[in-house]
Amino acid sequence: MIEEIQILLDNYTEWLGDKTVLRQINDWVEITTPYLDRHNDYIQIYAQRNNGGFLLTDDGWTISDLESSGCKIQSGKRQDHLKMVLNGFGVAENNGALQVFTYKDNFALRKHNLLQAILTVNDMFYLSEAVIKPLFLEDVTNWLDENSIRYIPRVKFSGKSGYDHLFDFVIPKSRTMPERIIRAINRPGKESAQAFVFAWLDTREVRPPDSQAYAIINDSDGSIPASVTDALVSYEVAVVLWSLRMGKLAGLAE
Repeated sequence: MIEEIQILLDNYTEWLGDKTVLRQINDWVEITTPYLDRHNDYIQIYAQRNNGGFLLTDDGWTISDLESSGCKIQSGKRQDHLKMVLNGFGVAENNGALQVFTYKDNFALRKHNLLQAILTVNDMFYLSEAVIKPLFLEDVTNWLDENSIRYIPRVKFSGKSGYDHLFDFVIPKSRTMPERIIRAINRPGKESAQAFVFAWLDTREVRPPDSQAYAIINDSDGSIPASVTDALVSYEVAVVLWSLRMGKLAGLAE
């Protein structure tokens, strides 16, 4: 099993390298990553030498794109959630731009954290309509509370690769059930499923051997592509569709 997981992790790292494209723009380097945004465009970040290290930034794209779609992050609970997400990944916001500072020896880790923050912010705050709706993460939190399910929110684990992975909830081990690691996925797609699979595979070896992973998926806008659920299930991630959540209550409540 260890050898199989190592091959999968190596394949993922190789895929990241093969699908990444660099372009010089004055004193910046544009990094086109293999991750897709909600427009199915490749996510781009920018790197510049700075004080003996490197500044990495999204150049303000993440927040401005959401706000142009009617999702105003700079108000109320959204701002609190934004700060919580960014703090979890060690990412700063500077005049709307998401950015990190890094030295050469931890460049890969900090780049990974910035990309995960971009993907998480996009997923958490994306609205298909320019109207006010509750955050999906808030819905999941309320459901757990209403059903007296004990949990630890926003937990970060370091994986075997050295990368940090942020999970929305961890339900500690009980007398009858193992530890359960949960991520709420608001906008299910190839990228969100792939990111969770990598986080789970990378983390699983450093957690108790009987730990379980759960993906709580927002299916309120329609059916979920089979490729998304198949990818999660094939890597032993339990899928909980939001519309069918009560049927999974026993596996989380104990």
